[in-house]
Amino acid sequence: MFGAYVDIHGVPKSKCVPIDHFGAMAAGSELYTVGALEGMGDLGPNEDECVSIPDLATLTVLPWDRRYALAASDLYFHGEPYTHDSRRALRQQADAAARLGLRMNMGVEPEIYVLRQVDGRWEPFVPTDADNLPTRGYDLEATILADPFLGPMVEYMDELGWDVYSFDHEGGDGQYEFDFGYTDALAMADRMVVLRLMAKHVARSLGCIASWMPKPWSEAFGSGAHINVSLADIETGENLFEDGAAGIQGGAAYTTLALRFTAGVLAHADALTAVLCPTVNSYKRLLPRGLMNEISWAPVYKAYGWNNRTLMARLPANRKCLEVRTADSACNPYLAAAMVLAAGLEGIERELDAGEPINYDTYKTSPEQLEADGVHRLPQTLGAALDAFERDPLARDVFGPCFHADFLATKRAEWDEYNTVVGEWERQKYLRLW
Repeated sequence: MFGAYVDIHGVPKSKCVPIDHFGAMAAGSELYTVGALEGMGDLGPNEDECVSIPDLATLTVLPWDRRYALAASDLYFHGEPYTHDSRRALRQQADAAARLGLRMNMGVEPEIYVLRQVDGRWEPFVPTDADNLPTRGYDLEATILADPFLGPMVEYMDELGWDVYSFDHEGGDGQYEFDFGYTDALAMADRMVVLRLMAKHVARSLGCIASWMPKPWSEAFGSGAHINVSLADIETGENLFEDGAAGIQGGAAYTTLALRFTAGVLAHADALTAVLCPTVNSYKRLLPRGLMNEISWAPVYKAYGWNNRTLMARLPANRKCLEVRTADSACNPYLAAAMVLAAGLEGIERELDAGEPINYDTYKTSPEQLEADGVHRLPQTLGAALDAFERDPLARDVFGPCFHADFLATKRAEWDEYNTVVGEWERQKYLRLW
């Protein structure tokens, strides 16, 4: 039995407790020296330990190995919620929404690369993926050939009641996406922790790895984890983003509440990017093209549109939710959801105006026209995003001052290290230039 919390990166941590000691674990028998983990607070070897309390409502028998079960856990220190608990951050925002009679529902569209190592090189686990250019996105044969990975994944997800309604081979060689039912934000973040473990296990059984790296190669498509959110009436479950009046493409319109929520997300776009795109590598994805031989389909600008995939925020015609497209496969799902919810609630509270939607192809639009329309780039480096995260009072409120400071310190160290290491590109470019 695992009672798992996550570290700053969203990686689950837990001791394994035999079933005979389940009752003690449920009561908080397991203590953790979380100060030994990166970015989890300054609890030194002379300090008391954190207590992990499993949320038994989340208890999940792992379908790929039924000897094990996992429950999402909350961390406590001296009887109080621990400052650096990512799940706590999301729970606090969910509680704030509940006080307004609201619940944030959330779905995630995770993308993942499945790779095998051949002569020291990482290659797609289905070798024929590399035979076609530019991509094999949505290709039927490529999807069928990937059944040794996709089949068990879908079987396990459905066994857990997640209701997989589609899956496919994406545009990258060895890249796949799963689409499954939404639920409340906290439950969906819990599911993402299990999903990552599941993918790693299934890939390992094939002699492969499952990589959640946002941009594994310069020429490859990036891996997003688009967050689709809406607010529901906590009593009736009614989607409060959906207006019955006629709207875009003949469908129902979006409500004022939905547009104000969107405006709040856009108002904090730069700080949000530090959490939704939390690695140095994330920013190699946020380009219109880069070194790819076609457009990236990645979000680049902090604006919203109806079906515009070049933007941070999309309000689709076929489902009434806000799709936050910047979120990538490396994000901590608890922190990502907490920041989106907090920003959206602030937009509602302050009655912010989202402005007019941007429905043209920003990839093909001149910088002058974009500037005239008030359309600006998202941060282009982790360093720039962290500067915005540091300045934004909302980020400090969501994380709390101690966790906010440690998130900044951990991620700035990553950024500084990246800027210190001399890479192969630099040697190729400069070693013999003069």
